[in-house]
Amino acid sequence: MSEHQLRVDLERLRKEIEQLDNADQVSRDRLDRLIEEIEARLRQSDDDSDDDESLQERVQEAIVEFETEHPRATAILNDIMVTLSNMGI
Repeated sequence: MSEHQLRVDLERLRKEIEQLDNADQVSRDRLDRLIEEIEARLRQSDDDSDDDESLQERVQEAIVEFETEHPRATAILNDIMVTLSNMGI
């Protein structure tokens, strides 16, 4: 269930990225990279807690960075953070 919810949230974030102003390419690129990192972690079968902590930190940093200018993206990132935590990632 959690992985399914995470994939749903990642798709929601992709749609939100599409709505961002084209002039905000830096934000678009950063969010795209974050999605790629999360998806790469889902494909890994091993349990590497160092990578997990690093991924959580990057999601948290994105939340702080985008909370003012992109509140909808921030809300989705919060959902992703909760789901990752529930999955033990």
